[in-house]
Amino acid sequence: MKNIRNFCIIAHIDHGKSTLADRLLEFTKTVEGKDLQAQVLDNMDLERERGITIKSHAIQMDYEYEGEKYTFNLIDTPGHVDFSYEVSRSIAACEGALLVVDAAQGIQAQTISNVYMAIEHDLEIIPILNKIDLDSAMPDEVEDQIVQLLGVPRTDIIRASGKTGIGIEEILHAIIERVPAPQGDPEAPLQALIFDSVFNPFRGIIAYFKIVNGSLRKGDLVKFINTGKEYDADEVGILRLNMVPKEEVGCGDVGYIISGIKTSKEVKVGDTLTHVKRPASKAIEGFEEVKPMVFAGVYPIDSEDFENLRSSLEKLQLNDASLTFQPESSVALGFGFRCGFLGLLHMEIVQERLEREFNMDVITTVPNVSYKVYDKKGNMKEVHNPGGLPDVTLIESIEEPFIRASVITNTAYIGPIMTLCLGKRGILIKQEYVSGDRVEIIYDLPLGEIVIDFYDKLKSISKGYASFDYHIHDYRPSKLVKLDILLNGEQVDALSTLTHIDNAQSFGRRMCEKLKELIPRQQFDIAIQAAIGAKIVARETVKAVRKDVTAKCYGGDISRKRKLLEKQKEGKKRMKQVGNVEVPQKAFLAVLKLD
Repeated sequence: MKNIRNFCIIAHIDHGKSTLADRLLEFTKTVEGKDLQAQVLDNMDLERERGITIKSHAIQMDYEYEGEKYTFNLIDTPGHVDFSYEVSRSIAACEGALLVVDAAQGIQAQTISNVYMAIEHDLEIIPILNKIDLDSAMPDEVEDQIVQLLGVPRTDIIRASGKTGIGIEEILHAIIERVPAPQGDPEAPLQALIFDSVFNPFRGIIAYFKIVNGSLRKGDLVKFINTGKEYDADEVGILRLNMVPKEEVGCGDVGYIISGIKTSKEVKVGDTLTHVKRPASKAIEGFEEVKPMVFAGVYPIDSEDFENLRSSLEKLQLNDASLTFQPESSVALGFGFRCGFLGLLHMEIVQERLEREFNMDVITTVPNVSYKVYDKKGNMKEVHNPGGLPDVTLIESIEEPFIRASVITNTAYIGPIMTLCLGKRGILIKQEYVSGDRVEIIYDLPLGEIVIDFYDKLKSISKGYASFDYHIHDYRPSKLVKLDILLNGEQVDALSTLTHIDNAQSFGRRMCEKLKELIPRQQFDIAIQAAIGAKIVARETVKAVRKDVTAKCYGGDISRKRKLLEKQKEGKKRMKQVGNVEVPQKAFLAVLKLD
């Protein structure tokens, strides 16, 4: 056990985690020849196309140092704020962390929040200054920032380049010398933390674990403490580029177990695995439940696919524990699910994965957050979608979630960023200089305001320099109203939104204008209205397509033309009574991107 090292790589987006992981794999000869490609561990098509890491990936490496053999378990983590749950799980399975900072960009918001997460779990942090081969690198200034953040001596910071391989050996030596070996008792009853799982159509569910105490052999009868289910360990092994079966996985090691589990409800990430004969007395602590931030309805385009969508979401949930869902129905869209996501990027990725991995075509409704609604009797109800809102006359008050957001930016962009935050009803808490010309601004913002396009706007006004990180702070009373969209007097529940009273009118007007562009013209006029309760706040009309019925009249009395037009008018009136308006999928998506 003294020769095992478990560590993860944490950093802000695009600071070079995956490239650094590639070099480590190449140096330890874990991956060679034709398998060696850029971002080896990003094995999902989506990750390669977008150049981001979505899933944490575990892989084992062997390395010889001063005549002794060492085993490294490396976990590469995502950098985007929407996937911070993945990072927290990786940190729970490690004793050390490589903190990667880009020498050209310096410390960013996500770097700071990851550092605090690692310190909370008592991890040994090895600071690495990456990309020092770039012409724009500022190694000395960024080293100052790291010293200020971590309070470590300058000599502890390793200068490296994931691209060219500078400093990689130094990193490997630092892992051996600085990261502690896992602490555990090989003789104690088995306790293993499940930190991830995947679905394999041929072998059932494969769970990944880290053994804290005891050891696990092939053929053992094991059980999950939280769900109480028992299984035979058909196969156990370690994770290389592919899975490598072993007879036994020892204490402190990271591995996988295949036990023929078929239903996804039986495996919970964060659960503890133990033996049936000699069970551990309690589960492993310190694993937090995920809190979804953004809610949206996901509906199958064809209502017959409802059950397929349910099984697809269950399989996806195995691989992405931060996704939550429950069934709901809508008048306009039929049966579907109300899903909870960690953010908008997360929602987009889930939608793409459903299409690619499970061939599911889905419609997603306008995303919103959860509100606490208090009625006149003082009862509290959590509302995730506008349809669940009680009658206005029964509501005493509505509270909405506020976040504490930290934005780190260059001093040149302070003005526009403050304007953006104030426009989103932000409250400035403090601003302080991190170093030189970099400033950290801390705001309290309503989560509902930043859910849709805040991050994109922040990136564009700061030319990509500002970095953003947030956590839920508290719930505060707020004046919220339900904005309904009516088409020819019929309410479309999928387009309803809860919004602040100050923004309701302008949002309704923009929504009507957008829908006017997107709804195809019919044989009759379509009235698009935005309403708050019984009050109409905006209206647009999609004009009818009309046939020229008077074309065949040439000359003669005007009354002949009038007779034909009256007849057409009667027909249009009848059609309007029976005609209903189809809202294209494009319209639902466009409402999300309203600017």
